[in-house]
Amino acid sequence: MSEALKDAGATCDLLDRASAAMRSDPRRRGATVHLPAQGRLVVTGDLHDNPINLQKILALARPERGADRHVILQELIHGDRLVNGVDLSHRMVGRIAELVVRHPGQVHPLLANHELSQMRGDAVSKGAGDNVALFDDGLDWAFGDRADDVADAIGRFVRSMPLALRTESGILCSHSIPSPLAMPRFDPAVLDRDLKDADYAPPWGAAYLMTWGRGHDPKQVAALSEAWGVSLICVGHGHAETGAEAVCPGLLMLNSDHARGAAWVVDLSLPPPSAEDAAMEAVPLAAIPLPSEEAPRKDAERAG
Repeated sequence: MSEALKDAGATCDLLDRASAAMRSDPRRRGATVHLPAQGRLVVTGDLHDNPINLQKILALARPERGADRHVILQELIHGDRLVNGVDLSHRMVGRIAELVVRHPGQVHPLLANHELSQMRGDAVSKGAGDNVALFDDGLDWAFGDRADDVADAIGRFVRSMPLALRTESGILCSHSIPSPLAMPRFDPAVLDRDLKDADYAPPWGAAYLMTWGRGHDPKQVAALSEAWGVSLICVGHGHAETGAEAVCPGLLMLNSDHARGAAWVVDLSLPPPSAEDAAMEAVPLAAIPLPSEEAPRKDAERAG
């Protein structure tokens, strides 16, 4: 773990620098980051404090190899594994903040419902109990009487997250989209403006609807695709058994937190494939060696 994440003051400073980097991204307009038709984007699904899969995602994305290499990360916190009875996934938030600072404009955490719940203090569970309370217990354990300061900095970091990322080629990525029944109360133009406090609040806040929606259908997906001028919407917020699933025409779901998790590599210069083809193109994270495993393998290949 980075030394910065062991000290409350350094952690708050790191989170605020990452927040400023996301807000000042020159490709950000309103609540959306816009990528040009050049370079490469690695799209991932829910991560839920899986550090091994994060390493594999970064080994696939390689943001250090050029400014036109991008990676989406979402649902960072609230895993189903506790340490000494508390949730220490604030460490994942810190790792992502470090990446945002190190690779500004390339690492894109998207707002998701678990970060939103943590920021608001609304109970939510990933299977280990009330993860919001367990996360707060983890902050208390790690930072003592400065836990509230770190919690506030995490809140600012969450508020700085974009709601979506879209490509010039016609792909829109977000944590979810509203449930079909919520569509009459949803304004698709929220992506073009800065978010307000009311947007985060249930039951009808636009950011709330964009991070909690389920049960999507082809008619709704087609309507949102037309409103946003895209041909493929890519989301997380669901369990895809094989890591990638075409939910319906025009809607791809990715899941990156389990043993069969996957990521999708996008050539930004090409038109989007169908959701079915994108699911077939997704890369199983199990097939990506960890950096510590890659060096011995290359040595063996050279010896052979």
